[in-house]
Amino acid sequence: MGFKIAMVCDFFYPQLGGVEFHIYHLAQNLISQGHSVVIITHQYKDRIGVRYLTNGLKVYHVPFWVMCKETTFSTVFSTFPIIRNILIREQIQIIHSHGAVSTLGHEAVFHGNTMGYPTVFTDHSLYAFDTTGAILANKILTFTLTNVDRVICVSNSLKENMILRASLEPERISVIPNAVVAKDFEPIPHEMKLTREKKSITIVVIGRMVGNKGADLLTRLIPLICSRDDRVNFIIAGDGPKFIDFQQMIEANRLEERVQLLGAVPHENFRDVMCQGDIYLHASLTEAFGTVLVEAASCGLLIVTTAVGGIPEVLPPHMTVFAKQTSVSALVSAINKGIELIRTRAVDTSTFHDEVTEMYDWSEVAKRTVSVYEDVYYNISNDEKNWVYMLKRFYRREGLWVRHLHALCCVIDYMLFFIFEWLYPRSEIDIAPKWPSKEKIEKMTNAETFVE
Repeated sequence: MGFKIAMVCDFFYPQLGGVEFHIYHLAQNLISQGHSVVIITHQYKDRIGVRYLTNGLKVYHVPFWVMCKETTFSTVFSTFPIIRNILIREQIQIIHSHGAVSTLGHEAVFHGNTMGYPTVFTDHSLYAFDTTGAILANKILTFTLTNVDRVICVSNSLKENMILRASLEPERISVIPNAVVAKDFEPIPHEMKLTREKKSITIVVIGRMVGNKGADLLTRLIPLICSRDDRVNFIIAGDGPKFIDFQQMIEANRLEERVQLLGAVPHENFRDVMCQGDIYLHASLTEAFGTVLVEAASCGLLIVTTAVGGIPEVLPPHMTVFAKQTSVSALVSAINKGIELIRTRAVDTSTFHDEVTEMYDWSEVAKRTVSVYEDVYYNISNDEKNWVYMLKRFYRREGLWVRHLHALCCVIDYMLFFIFEWLYPRSEIDIAPKWPSKEKIEKMTNAETFVE
């Protein structure tokens, strides 16, 4: 018998991104393995109410006020009534929240702890400790994760980052990487690649044009590479606040014939862009995992990248060339090394796709996630879900006024829980019918065929 899981996050379709793809593919594979999954997110423009996606994946687009960057305005308590209603209506057994900056995810974990649900939290991004935004995000994360049962990180580097940011015990954190749908990133036939003109090398860059993704490094190093080797061309896909810097760089250095600036490209077209290149360049300054590196390697590209965050954990050494530092000179040296490897055919990129297929599989990610679910569902004692125990954990936190504020929120939430149970008892909440499994549909179809 499978689990009934609620995945909660501000970031989901129709918005596209790494967190969104992770939630979708994980949910689909959990459904394929016999579990029931519903997604709770906020409304996206006119997308409001309940929607169904592939395999009966049910999505609640709740009409919350979006503050900025698709995150909902946090009031701590206002989401409690609707989240409680959905959890009871869907007979949820486990709450799985995603994203350190998802306010809806934070509040779902908090309210779930109050109601006694097992809770799991997955983080996808590294955060610093020296900026105002990072400090505030870390404080909120510490509050949310005080009583969470288990945390999942997508890399060991992120796990270390999480321990420091939220003062968590290492044994409460599991490392489960992202994955890719390898069949969506098949390379062009190797024979075709060999017959293609090899006098020139094409370097592909795909990503958001922002500072932490290395946009400033790229606008400085691309003219250097082009000036030193007239047989190197670039294809750049992405959009963001630094887009105009790339346009100015191309115009100032007269690189219109050698640098293609594609702008924003839908994720389903990433493969078509990558397969035009020989090298994938990733100049990020911080990265928890780097799914795009796996996608590029699956397409048969040699990876040239910075060695920051969880990137060194993603691919084996023969697929990557690392820059020794996050600097222009170090990246130029790494690119030159990558170009030499391609030209001399010292590396066989034709095997990359099959290797990636074996290393990264969403069904395996789902199985490892289910192991975490089983741990929190069967091994967490009722005493740890006791309200007094939760209050004590808040009081153990550092900071005099902070722990009193956290404890006050805990008391208010528990009072609201009893008020909702009295005003709107569980018996008056209709239980939602479940989408039939493929096996049940097949049995019904076979039975109808037999009757006819």
